[in-house]
Amino acid sequence: MASLPWSKKLIADLDQRKAVGRYRQQRTRFGEQGIDVVIDGKKLLSFCSNDYLGLASHSDLKKAFIDAVDKEGVGSGAAHLLTGHSHYHQALEQALAEFTGQQRVLLFSSGYQANLGVIDGLMNRSDVLIQDKLNHASLLDGGRLSAADQLRYKHADISALSTRLQQSEQANNRLIVSDGVFSMDGDIAPLPEIISLAKQHHTAVMIDDAHGFGVLGKHGKGCVEHWKIADEDAPIIMGTFGKAFGTAGAFVAADEEVIETLIQQARTYIYTTAQPAAIAAATLASLKLVEQEGWRREKLQTLISQFRTGAKTLGLQLMDSATPIQPILIGNDQQAISIGKSLEEKGLLVGVIRPPTVAEGSARLRITFSANHSEQDVSRLLDALESASAH
Repeated sequence: MASLPWSKKLIADLDQRKAVGRYRQQRTRFGEQGIDVVIDGKKLLSFCSNDYLGLASHSDLKKAFIDAVDKEGVGSGAAHLLTGHSHYHQALEQALAEFTGQQRVLLFSSGYQANLGVIDGLMNRSDVLIQDKLNHASLLDGGRLSAADQLRYKHADISALSTRLQQSEQANNRLIVSDGVFSMDGDIAPLPEIISLAKQHHTAVMIDDAHGFGVLGKHGKGCVEHWKIADEDAPIIMGTFGKAFGTAGAFVAADEEVIETLIQQARTYIYTTAQPAAIAAATLASLKLVEQEGWRREKLQTLISQFRTGAKTLGLQLMDSATPIQPILIGNDQQAISIGKSLEEKGLLVGVIRPPTVAEGSARLRITFSANHSEQDVSRLLDALESASAH
């Protein structure tokens, strides 16, 4: 049995996490991902999935996946630069390039790897990386691993970003990195202002649009479409498939030179086995639905509006979000856990988010909506929140 000489310290640290309500535990789902799930044997109405458009169990995706497995097998067997890059991967890259309006797209096995890969592949010593303080862990980790210097600015604060740009004028190259939609708050980055500042300071911009891609914009093209950013001003985009697209993996969209550089230098691309071809085939099917079924995004907005109106009537402390991520700020860790348990007893599953994922004193219920939810589901959630908050 593998163990560490400092096991007693690990046990003490784990006990401390349990004592303060910050102990994480796996839970097992049975059956399909969706709004109705079975977790640890209990049927629950879920409001804690990132399957925003309700595509994770769509019949078109299943059929595309199974057809590709019949033709290509299950595993890809190699990295993209060896024999792992199938014609499905190639077709998906080309389709995404057309969809995003960028010259090229490169697939990665996960959003985490994509973010690490871009920062590692493009930034060098004497360069400066400038990040929003609430960026996803993968972006912050990319900065920690990079040889570039890393600066951070107060969340969505354009004045603070301007100061960081002025402080880093002597850098060789600079890259501003921000989430498009912030995963714990649900707010949207002020992309037009970021791009305007970047142009003034001859700085590049990268947006992690994991939670915006497929959801924002008339056609689901994400933050760039939401803000109506001109093609010539478009930033490097990282998007994922495991959320609105209902599959798995990620991509980076940029110009020819950026993509070719990543192929040569992004370690998380070069040294990773490609995802199965069937995943790419399913994502191609998902892309068609994202493009053709705008009603899914329209329904999401209807549900979000209904929820926010009802939550404000109940006096719940909402955060400034117009996206399917609708956090309710609780503050106290134990109170957030208690409300989460009360909701679960009523058959509802929501995310209970505590430090260190969020700042001290900002524990919250992270409620997320899917196009598969109904208005009746939202009403049931609001009723349960009213009951749970009263105790």
